[in-house]
Amino acid sequence: MRMQFDDRKCLVERPASASSANLIEWHGIDWARVNRNVRNLQIRIAKATKEQDWRKVKALQRFLTRSFCGKALAVRRVTENRGHKTPGVDHVVWSTPESKARGIAQLKRRGYRPLPLRRVYIPKSNGKLRPLGIPTMKDRAMQALHLLALEPVSETLADPNSYGFRPYRCTADAIKQCRTALSQRTSAEWILEGDIQGCFDHISHPWLLDHIPMDREVLRKWLKCGYVELHVRYATEAGTPQGGIISPTLANMTLDGLEALLKKQFGKRNSNKVNLVRYADDFIITGRSKELLEQEVKPLVEAFMAERGLRLAPEKTTITHIDDGFDFLGQNVRKYKGKLIIKPAKKNIKNFLDKVRGIVRANRAAKTVNLIRQLNPVIKGWAEYHKTINAKTTYSYVDSCIWQALWRWAKRRHPKKGLRWLKRRYFAPAGSRQWLFHDFVVQDGRKIAVKLYKAIDTKIVIHTKVEGELNPFLPEWEPKLEARATLRMINNLKERKLLLRLWLSQDGKCPVCDRAITMDEAFDAHHIHPKQLGGTDKLSNLVLLHPNCHRQVHFG
Repeated sequence: MRMQFDDRKCLVERPASASSANLIEWHGIDWARVNRNVRNLQIRIAKATKEQDWRKVKALQRFLTRSFCGKALAVRRVTENRGHKTPGVDHVVWSTPESKARGIAQLKRRGYRPLPLRRVYIPKSNGKLRPLGIPTMKDRAMQALHLLALEPVSETLADPNSYGFRPYRCTADAIKQCRTALSQRTSAEWILEGDIQGCFDHISHPWLLDHIPMDREVLRKWLKCGYVELHVRYATEAGTPQGGIISPTLANMTLDGLEALLKKQFGKRNSNKVNLVRYADDFIITGRSKELLEQEVKPLVEAFMAERGLRLAPEKTTITHIDDGFDFLGQNVRKYKGKLIIKPAKKNIKNFLDKVRGIVRANRAAKTVNLIRQLNPVIKGWAEYHKTINAKTTYSYVDSCIWQALWRWAKRRHPKKGLRWLKRRYFAPAGSRQWLFHDFVVQDGRKIAVKLYKAIDTKIVIHTKVEGELNPFLPEWEPKLEARATLRMINNLKERKLLLRLWLSQDGKCPVCDRAITMDEAFDAHHIHPKQLGGTDKLSNLVLLHPNCHRQVHFG
């Protein structure tokens, strides 16, 4: 089924009632109270979920999704995240305080009808295209609002060894769990590598409506809203769209329960050495023998998936011996003569070097400084991702490949110059190194060196895995969460000592909204006495704020 849809008819924001919108002043909102009220309700929802008191869960969720604090926090989230400048089919973004205030007033259940998603495509690592569905700002805010009420439930019910799209969890936790399950001499030797075919696109709508504990009418409208591609509207009969704020949580809740099923089937003593590690829709299951995984575990997983409208991708679901190794989340896990070694996967290295070489080729005539500034975030980001595994040898290899690409770049720019001249022009000695790619910029009358980041300079660190039972919505876990957040900020800001001292002096919190300042969202350094009026960059004249809080301070 499909019908014509002209998105040019939706260029104007749908106005809320004048009385409700005019009463809200965006920069006058008490964000500390908003965060406190929402946090308290989320704690109560998590506790009720833990006690299996579903009537109380439903009542608290209804209260949160109808509260002003929940609506304000939802609008703030969708207007500050990375996609806040990307419109849906109505071509509307909420970029002004007035439009954000109107957005709060629009978040009502009665009469709510989501618009279809705007379909776009992004490239995948295998060369194929991944479809994304972009909701309108109002629909994004509604999803964020209901996610505030759903996330405490999902975190309480989640599998302990599920690490994708969950707060305080990352790929390093999943890899560390792989090490835990496979590193011992007596550990499992066979691994089932699982990949779900089109996970987001094929989840059964009836299953979601029957099992997701949230407002079913609102969920049904999101699932059935369809999408628009080339001005044609298409219906959606299955799946939850990639691009929606709530979609990752819905997908996680769909797959939760697999770990408990495996434990129930193979017992708590686990003499079969069956362990699950899952990151979003990618997972591995260990086992003592190939026959066990092939004849018992795989059929069990397939039946679990089929109930939810999913199936395993045949070409990506394989059973591997640990001595042959397997790739998981861009890293290769393999035993060499009985010793487990985890290092960057060859495919991951190739994709990274292709990206670097592409940047170098695209900047054949660019200034050296501009090339370095484009390369440094890419190199550092890749190196930081792999810093918790055995990556030093790989770091040296990629640094050598990058040097070769830059040497070819320099020779192409100056075909008539000698090799020694090229070395003096683009490469400088630094410590024990003789070939550091660099250039100079003039800033405030001084020459400042701009150097290429070397992957080998990234220190290998031992990652501390998050506890499987950790729940960020239960008060008893707050001390450990604060300790992990503090350690992460210290590691990320150790080269920016002024910001680190400032963050520590504020106890890691924004003084305006009383919410934690973390690496998961942006933050600004605000000058109490403006620099244009003689203010300095001293610690006593600075305060760290969230971007919205920063604007609120200037507005006030």
